[in-house]
Amino acid sequence: MITNTELEYKGNLYPNEIVDFKQDTDKLYFTTVNGVILQITVLRNSMVRFRYATDHNFEPDFSYALNKNALRGYNELNVHETPTEYIIATVRMRILVDKKTLRTQISDPEGNIICEDELGFHWEENYEYGGNIIKMSKITRTGESFYGMGDKATHSNLKGKRVENWVTDQYAYGKDQDPLYKAIPFYVGLTDNKAYGIFFDNTFKTHFDFAQEKKHVTSFWADGGEMNYYFIYGPEMEKVVRLYTDLTGTPELPPLWALGFQQSKWSYFPESRVKEIAKNFRDLKIPCDGLYLDIDYMDGFRCFTWDKKLFPDPKRMIAELAEDGFKTVVMIDPGIKIDRDYWIYQEAMEHDYFCKRGDGPYMHGKVWPGECNFPDFTNPKVRKWWAELYKEFMADMGVHAVWNDMNEPAVMEVPSKTAPLDTRHDYDGHPSTHRKAHNIYGMQMVRATYNGVKKHVYPKRPFVITRAAYAGTQRYACTWTGDNVATWEHLWLANVQMQRMCISGYSFVGSDIGGFAEQPDGELFARWVQLGIFHPFCRVHSSGDHGDQEPWSFGEEITDIVRKYIELRYQLLPYLYTMFYKYSKEGLPMLRALVLYDQEDPQTHFRTDEFIYGQQILVCPIQEPNSKGRRMYVPRGNWYNYWTGEVIVGGMEKWVVADIDKIPMFIKEGAMIPKYPVQQYVGELKVLELLIDVYFKLGVENSTVYEDAQDGFDYKKGRYSLRNFKLNGKENELIIQQFKDGTYTTSYETIKMQLHGLPFTIESVLIDSEKVSLDDVKLLENNCIEVNKEFTTLQLLGS
Repeated sequence: MITNTELEYKGNLYPNEIVDFKQDTDKLYFTTVNGVILQITVLRNSMVRFRYATDHNFEPDFSYALNKNALRGYNELNVHETPTEYIIATVRMRILVDKKTLRTQISDPEGNIICEDELGFHWEENYEYGGNIIKMSKITRTGESFYGMGDKATHSNLKGKRVENWVTDQYAYGKDQDPLYKAIPFYVGLTDNKAYGIFFDNTFKTHFDFAQEKKHVTSFWADGGEMNYYFIYGPEMEKVVRLYTDLTGTPELPPLWALGFQQSKWSYFPESRVKEIAKNFRDLKIPCDGLYLDIDYMDGFRCFTWDKKLFPDPKRMIAELAEDGFKTVVMIDPGIKIDRDYWIYQEAMEHDYFCKRGDGPYMHGKVWPGECNFPDFTNPKVRKWWAELYKEFMADMGVHAVWNDMNEPAVMEVPSKTAPLDTRHDYDGHPSTHRKAHNIYGMQMVRATYNGVKKHVYPKRPFVITRAAYAGTQRYACTWTGDNVATWEHLWLANVQMQRMCISGYSFVGSDIGGFAEQPDGELFARWVQLGIFHPFCRVHSSGDHGDQEPWSFGEEITDIVRKYIELRYQLLPYLYTMFYKYSKEGLPMLRALVLYDQEDPQTHFRTDEFIYGQQILVCPIQEPNSKGRRMYVPRGNWYNYWTGEVIVGGMEKWVVADIDKIPMFIKEGAMIPKYPVQQYVGELKVLELLIDVYFKLGVENSTVYEDAQDGFDYKKGRYSLRNFKLNGKENELIIQQFKDGTYTTSYETIKMQLHGLPFTIESVLIDSEKVSLDDVKLLENNCIEVNKEFTTLQLLGS
């Protein structure tokens, strides 16, 4: 019997007085009397890492989240000691470390406090599992708002919310239900127009309280591991997001077809049904690039097999679909059926590739094939083996892309919905249980898949989709928000989830358009398509249990509306591709919540509906039935109504007319929006002329158009075309300058510019300081002109 209450329950433990300090270049170490070590690493002028050890010991320093090519370096680092604290200064931040408590305070160079500890670091011994439950609490300042945290089905501003990260299969989840399929422990704090970010790189179950329990305290904690977090200072939100995205990485450019419209269902079979779907798309002139095969294409749901009754010759079928412009995407799950006659099961058993329980037996779980074992994707040997399994599918049969599902991992008929916590993992040479590996299991599966697909579709680019993810998974795969429901509430959720994921560094994301569970009516489906064409990943997917959900499933009126918006998606492909280029190259989020676009305007801090598509298109979906329009907030500046050409002044709410065939859509003044002709699939047409919609502005605005071969890796050798445009509008003059980079030669020779809002009549045109005839530029009454793509300066003069 334990009679010493201090031993019976210690409760929270805290660092005490600092007794030692040392510096090793960019690393600073502070040690307390009771054996806590705080390691502060200065990574950049605006980024530092805080890492805490107890009992004088750090765990091995290893992370799946970090981008090995992330930028490092700072201009200066100074450390100063006072009687009460240590002061660490870079050119962007000042960090105070209290000598008595180890608590920290971060301010800008002018002394304005950005973030400071409340209790700071503390911990509790975990008597059930060993190790510590590690905790951090920060002071919440008056008016502070919080954003990010990946895929959370709740209001975009997290103030007053509590969430946790434990990737979970949540079929037909509801508003505010948590957790979901992803664990991205990164948030952005904003107050007094100063933004910072905290990335808590801990793969155990993590918890965040954004001033819910105590209105002046924000805290985060984990069920195990280390207190290890990165602090990023803006003060601009966009800078915080970009620095975090660089830290965790961005994807390579996808093939352009992956940004086209895609159609999926659980499930399309047999082959004749797949062919019927493909034929309907082409007969009805509805553009589509991808068709998906869910688990029913397999032989008894065994991964990397085909049901030869349903699909007698998959290689031929895939080739025939490709001739009609369709790429074939197949699903692969992690559960491997326990079947001694199944060659993949045999190989995994022979090489000991499956996860085991704590006492040695293999971890079993029921999934679609029945009883399954699960590969340990945290083992590099297993990932290499898994990658090679894709050779037959990709290189031999011609499959174009892969979709990893159920990779949380989802396990049926158990309360936890996943693997037992005592399941063992290699964790890349750092052995762990599932408590630590659960949140990165799906990430490591899709990492192996990405490596295999990339190798075996070469010289083409890989395209991989995942459901489960941890921070950094964006390096390997696109994602979607899981098994949503065909309701208006879920349309609202899809909009919020996309914006939140982009703030969280994961921009290549979409939702199951129309809802996975249940079935939408025609109006909801049309409204969802209107929103979905503005999401980076654009796919209709449904369970198939509640009726058909193809674009033509809801009558002629809805079919025509859906076609119109999918065609708009294809017209805007060069704009979307440029967005992706900036995301990949610079970490710029592809969608911007209004607060990310204009944090100085307090009216944006709680807006959920409106968002900026790229940098210059404002979109606001209709999210209620029977609507003829809606009120929406238009951010500051002048904006052109895309449908009417009317210019409106932002910084206030507006009523916008939007019947069933319209979505509120506005273009930032000064923008130059590139467009391609409508195609039934990417590559169907040779682009003979680039159309650019030019929206006049009194003043200066910059725009960009990025193009390359649309597939392959030549763009990494400089074979791309990057056109940077500078528009300068004056009372009687419009000047457009072009600055071109890259060696790629586009298929078109001319650029057609459609001029919107020009306040004067064009009387003369100068190209590179040479006056040209109005006939030479084919000036039409609607202010449309054609110029050679190589121009440097275009001047339009009027009276």
